[in-house]
Amino acid sequence: MDSTPRRKSGLNLPSGMNETSLRLETFPSSSSFRAVTCVSSPRAISSLSSPSKTSSCSDRFIPCRSSSRLHTFGLREKESPVKEGGNEAYARLLKSELFGSDFGSFSSPAGGQGGLGSPSKNMLRFKTDHSGPNSPYSPSIFGHDSGISSESSTPPKPPRKVPKTPHKVLDAPSLQDDFYLNLVDWSSQNVLAVGLGTCVYLWTASNSKVTRLCDLGPNDSVCSVQWTREGSYISVGTQLGQVQVWDGTQCKRVRTMGGHQTRTSVLAWNSRTLASGSRDRNILQHDLRVSSDYVSKLIGHKSEVCGLKWSHDDRELASGGNDNQLLVWNQHSQLPVLTLTEHTAAVKAIAWSPHQSGLLASGGGTADRCIRFWNTTNGHQLNHVDTGSQVCNLVWSKNVNELVSTHGYSQNQIMVWKYPSLSKVATLVGHSLRVLYLAMSPDGQTIVTGAGDETLRFWNVFPSMKTQTPVKDTGLWSLGRTQIR
Repeated sequence: MDSTPRRKSGLNLPSGMNETSLRLETFPSSSSFRAVTCVSSPRAISSLSSPSKTSSCSDRFIPCRSSSRLHTFGLREKESPVKEGGNEAYARLLKSELFGSDFGSFSSPAGGQGGLGSPSKNMLRFKTDHSGPNSPYSPSIFGHDSGISSESSTPPKPPRKVPKTPHKVLDAPSLQDDFYLNLVDWSSQNVLAVGLGTCVYLWTASNSKVTRLCDLGPNDSVCSVQWTREGSYISVGTQLGQVQVWDGTQCKRVRTMGGHQTRTSVLAWNSRTLASGSRDRNILQHDLRVSSDYVSKLIGHKSEVCGLKWSHDDRELASGGNDNQLLVWNQHSQLPVLTLTEHTAAVKAIAWSPHQSGLLASGGGTADRCIRFWNTTNGHQLNHVDTGSQVCNLVWSKNVNELVSTHGYSQNQIMVWKYPSLSKVATLVGHSLRVLYLAMSPDGQTIVTGAGDETLRFWNVFPSMKTQTPVKDTGLWSLGRTQIR
C-alpha cells in the first residue's frame, strides 16, 4: 500500500479514471482543442489520431479563438497588485496563448491598450471591427435615419475629370461683343452656325468645311441665329427687325418675315412655330404654314427681350429681358402665366431641364450674378447659387444631370455644375473677354463658346449617354487654331 498522500484533484472524473489518463490533443487541420480520454485499446488510440467526422470520443467542443474574433470585445482585466513591471511578460504570454498572437495588435478605442486592458467598467463591450469584410447585416444598410453610423461605408466616387483646355480653337473675326445678341448655334446635323458682322457662316464639324450662308449687305447685320430641331432650316434675326428662314443644305432663303420695329436679338423654334424677341420689347410667334408675318404677339417685357427658350414638350415658353424679368408663357394665353422678378439684372441665360418636367434655370447679369432654379408648375424658386460673375448663357446636359454656364464680368469663366447639389464639377478659363455665346454638339459631349476676343473654343465637358465614362482630352478634331472664314 502506498503511504504517499494523494493530492486531491480539482476535476470531477468518472470512477476508474485518474488525471493521468486525461490529455489535451491538438489536431493540425484546425486550431480547435478537444478534451479526449486515453484508453488502452490500440484501435481506440488509432481512431483518436485522426480528426475524422466519425470520431465521437470527445465530450465537448472548444471553438477556435482566432476565428471567434474575440478582439471585437473589450474585456476588463483586474490590475495586479504586484509592483510595476513584475507581471507584464507573463500577462503578454497569457494573452497570446489564450487569444492568439494577433490579439495584442488590436487596441482599445478608449485607452489605447489591448483588448484585455480596456479601462471600461463593462465586463464585455462590443466595438466596431474594421478588419473583417462587410457583412450583409452591417449598420450601413439601415441608412442615416436609423441613428446607426458606419465607418466602413462605401467611399464616394472621385469627381469626374474635365479637360481644362479646349481641344480646338477657331478664329471668328467680327464676332460682336454684345451681351444681348445670340450669334452661335449648333444643329442636330452637326453643323455650327455663326453670325459674323453682316454674314452667317456654316462650319461642318465632320470635315471642318466652312460655307457662307448669306450676306445681309452693308445696311444690315446679323443679331441672332437658330436652327430648327431637325437641323435642316436656320432662322436669322437682323438689325432691321426682320426674321429670315434659310435652307441650310442648299443655302437658299425660304422666307422673310417682318413685324419688329428694331433688331431681332433672340430666336427660338419649337416643333411647329418660331418665336422671336426684339429690342421693341415684343415677342412674335411665326408660323411658316400661314402667309402672315406672325400669328400672335406676346406683350409683357418693359425692355429688350434677350433670352427665349421653349420647353422640351413645347408647352411653355420662357423669356428674359433687360427689365430683369423672367416670364413664362403657354400656348393658350397672350399674357404670361408666371412673372418672376427675383433677378436684379438682365436675364439672358435660360435653360429647361431635359430630365425633369417644369424645371427651369435662369441666370442674371452683372448686378445679379446668380443662377436660379424654378418650378414652373407653382412658380416657386427651388434654389439659387451666386456664381461671382455675370451669367451670359446656360445649357443643360442631356446625358447627365448637370448644366454648364458661361460668364462675363469679371472672371470670364465657364463652369460645370451638378444638379441638384449645385457642386462645381469644373471651372474652365481661356477667353480674354466675356463668354457671350454657347452651344452644344448633337451628341451632348462637346460645347462651343464664343467671346468678344473673336475666338470660338471647343471643350469636351460631358460624358456620352451610353458609357458614362470620364471625358478624354481628345475630340473629333485635332488640336489647332483655324479660321472660320
